[in-house]
Amino acid sequence: MSLIKSISGIRGTIGGIAGENLTPVDIVKFTSAFAVIIKKQSQTPKTKLVIGRDARVSGKMVSDLVSATLTAMGIDIIDLGLSTTPTVEMAVVMENAQGGIIISASHNPAEWNALKLLNYKGEFISAQDGEELLSIAEKDDIVYQKVMSLGTYTQDDSYLEKHIDAILALDLVDVEAIKSKNFRIAIDAVNSTGGIAVPLLLEKLGINPTKIEKLYCEPNGNFPHNPEPLPENIREIKKLIQNGQFDLGIIVDPDVDRLAFVSEDGRAFGEEYTLVAIADYVLGKKKGPAVSNLSSTRALKDIAQRHGCTYEASAVGEVNVVEKMKEVGAVIGGEGNGGIILPELHYGRDALVGIALFLSYLANYGKSSGILRATYPSYHIAKNKISLTQDIDLDLLLEQMKSKYAKHEINTIDGVKIEFEDSWVHLRKSNTEPIIRIYSEADSQQVAQHLGNKIIQDMNDFISEKV
Repeated sequence: MSLIKSISGIRGTIGGIAGENLTPVDIVKFTSAFAVIIKKQSQTPKTKLVIGRDARVSGKMVSDLVSATLTAMGIDIIDLGLSTTPTVEMAVVMENAQGGIIISASHNPAEWNALKLLNYKGEFISAQDGEELLSIAEKDDIVYQKVMSLGTYTQDDSYLEKHIDAILALDLVDVEAIKSKNFRIAIDAVNSTGGIAVPLLLEKLGINPTKIEKLYCEPNGNFPHNPEPLPENIREIKKLIQNGQFDLGIIVDPDVDRLAFVSEDGRAFGEEYTLVAIADYVLGKKKGPAVSNLSSTRALKDIAQRHGCTYEASAVGEVNVVEKMKEVGAVIGGEGNGGIILPELHYGRDALVGIALFLSYLANYGKSSGILRATYPSYHIAKNKISLTQDIDLDLLLEQMKSKYAKHEINTIDGVKIEFEDSWVHLRKSNTEPIIRIYSEADSQQVAQHLGNKIIQDMNDFISEKV
């Protein structure tokens, strides 16, 4: 069973049985329910939605179903075709549309796809809207439009360039400094839409096309490795850069909302430190709060305090980070998975603006990314997981863990986060996969992994007791 309904949208594996996987029946059902909500919320006589997709093999099929369903609901469609998640988010606002649908399972493997649902602000719909959507979908009594009231369908491939132009217009983006450094850059775009977007951005930033090495930049959806930009999944670009011919490696996930770097010596910069470095640059130019989620490194808090700024933590999930950023008036935020949110541009994770900001910092810093990375606190995160089976009572399990570690500081706004003196561990149900995530951070990888293993053993003991 691989159909997940969460604040990250409707996500599942393609094919199989309706209701258990992401089948055509499910795609039509949930798209129709979303159309009902958007039409109800719309204050205009005609409703318009923006859609776009990454390069997954199933993307065209899913997009065709989504488009046909929306037009059957009487909604006008602007289809960006192959695009990025942040581009679709910005296009919703630029088009003055009532919402949008991004067809992408983000970092999930190729057999997955998803409907990521946006409101009129180009932001992910709220948990309340998500619950209403599920309720509407389950009732199965949606009324479609008659033939003379069908929606229209229009294709528009101009928004990626509009998105990049908006990035170039930011005061924080120093195009002249970047151009003057004559950077040599390698890209791993996992054969998805980053292969279109990232080279275009780099060239507009003044990078000589002959100095850009494209690795897996053909948007054919054939992922050459696990598309999550973790160190163990990006071995080829690390090996390429080890020969000393590049200043930086750039890795994006299939829909270009997560960003990771490789330094000039072939070592991973660390996706947790993508946000740390960019926040360091932004806070040096513009003071204000910084926000990340509970599973992100504490290094961001250290950097914010170094700049005389405050730090706030949110529940995991982009919609939760955005809500907290708005609440505190943050100038920079995101998630430790390489997600950068710059509210001056838009409230969404955006690898493209992250690249422009990081290169601006590097150009003005005047030293290598490896030297820059060494200036940050050295924390290490171990990321583990347990498969979530039907016989596991997650609520009970988290309560048991909370009781076991009651003498320590505990945060329960999203699962259970246990704060130790020099480390922490966060246990929570994933929004995107049928697993329990166990993230732990300490001042060494060995200690972080040991802590994660200890917590997993405690959880398995409780699970065994129940069985």
